[in-house]
Amino acid sequence: MHPKDQEPLDALLARVRACHLCAGHLPLGPRPVLQAHADARILIAGQAPGRKVHASGVPFDDASGERLRLWMGISRETFYDPRQVAILPMGFCYPGRGTSGDLPPRPECAPAWRQPLLDRLPQVRLTLAIGLYALAWHLPARKGQPLAEAVQSTCARPDAPVLALPHPSPRNNGWLKRHPWFEIALQPLVRARVAAVLATQDEKRL
Repeated sequence: MHPKDQEPLDALLARVRACHLCAGHLPLGPRPVLQAHADARILIAGQAPGRKVHASGVPFDDASGERLRLWMGISRETFYDPRQVAILPMGFCYPGRGTSGDLPPRPECAPAWRQPLLDRLPQVRLTLAIGLYALAWHLPARKGQPLAEAVQSTCARPDAPVLALPHPSPRNNGWLKRHPWFEIALQPLVRARVAAVLATQDEKRL
């Protein structure tokens, strides 16, 4: 077994937070933003931090986070408790602006860090894959499938280990207006799954 395979999560997180792998491509420089603990039972797989999150260093510290917490039906306290919720975007640093919003996650990040981090989250029971990049990683069989189809087919399944979600950014309001069934019919199911997973964790602590 390679020594790094035995590396504690805290040590791995320290290396991730010191990463400069794609520093030359980042307009504001590297500042990896993530949250993880070995006890976490829910994993949020987002896209990449925006400018505001880069400035604060707090994941989903923006309007996207407010909407995501509403969808999940949890408080900020629960959301930012790493023993309950792990937050690992597909890219850990702000990638910069493109012509129609932020650029995609840097391609160097996920291959370098993602699997070692996931290997150290043995208690995760539910993954929320937000957007197409997270969907391609966590549900590769659905790569290329329209997002709406993936959202419908996963969120409606009571036992699905991965739920595909649209991005909660205000920039995605158009998608939500075109697909009103998500917030009407599926958001309550997402809340119920999140509550059930966190309840099992509370029972374990007791």
